[in-house]
Order: sequence, then structure tokens, then C-alpha cells
Amino acid sequence: MSTNDTLARWIEEEKALLAGMKNGRASGFLSPKQISSMSGLEIMQAVRRGDLPSGPMAVTMNYMLMEIESGRAVLQGHPTEAVLNVQGSVHGGWFSSILDGAVGNAIHSMLPAGKGYATLDLSVKMTRAISPSVGRVRAVGTVIQMGRKVATAEGKILGPDGKLHAFATTTCMILDVNAD
Repeated sequence: MSTNDTLARWIEEEKALLAGMKNGRASGFLSPKQISSMSGLEIMQAVRRGDLPSGPMAVTMNYMLMEIESGRAVLQGHPTEAVLNVQGSVHGGWFSSILDGAVGNAIHSMLPAGKGYATLDLSVKMTRAISPSVGRVRAVGTVIQMGRKVATAEGKILGPDGKLHAFATTTCMILDVNAD
């Protein structure tokens, strides 16, 4: 499949996902009650459907959850001029943000009800610049190890041409969330 074909498919998948959100794509926060009553995978599936809000950072940085399964998350982003550095390429903070989202969502998808997480460490290595003309990129996060107190995951940003733009690893602390 050509780069243009892949990009066109990604854009169509994004449009279909957005069209299926009966209330549109909301931005906001999860309540402790929601976290206590749903597994992480159920929460992430509800965010993908638009039944629960996306985090404000995802909306601000123009990326969204495209795929979610236990231990794996795919985010799709379209960096705009708003996230460029002075040289005209996408700022490293955007790379870090979408990768943090992908690896964090992958970990979140494996949490039982009543558990949350906090990032302890995020290491990002950029291998290729991104310009807004790329159209879309995908960040794929995969859990490496899931413990009771600590989880690790890795992620990659891939362009529609299949080229690697960055990779990351994270360590997250698993937390109890109080519904009171």
C-alpha cells in the first residue's frame, strides 16, 4: 500500500470514528466514581466511542485514540502549525505528548476497576523530524510488563510511509483511586 493510500485510510478511519461519536468529541476528566466502577479497558473503549471525554491534552495537541485493546493503544495525531518550533518542524514536546498518551493508554487498558496510574519516567528518542505536511502520524503503545505497583511500556511514532519518527519507554506507578 502506498503512503498516500495509507494516509487516506487513516483519515477515513478518523472521520468514521468522529462521526460515530453521538455527542462529539468531548474534552474533560474522569471522576473517581467512573474509575472505580469500570476497568481501564472499559474506560478507554468508552473514550474511543466518545461516551467518556478525551483528556484536554489530547484535544489541545490534536491527537485521538484510534484503537485500544488490552496492553495496546494506537493514537493518531495531526500536528499543526501551532506545535512547530522556530525551525518549522514539530516541537519535541508534541512527540513526547502523543507518545506519553500511547504508552499511558496501553497501561491504562490493563488496569482493574479502582486503579489509576502516574508516569514516573518517560524517555523519548526522536529519529526523524515531522512537518505538518505529513498529514497524520500514529503512536503505538504496547505494555512490556504489568505488575501490581509498577508497569512499563514502549511506544513508537510511525508515519504513513511506515518510517519511524520516534520511540519511547515509560515506567508508571499503579495507584488506588478512591471513589469517595
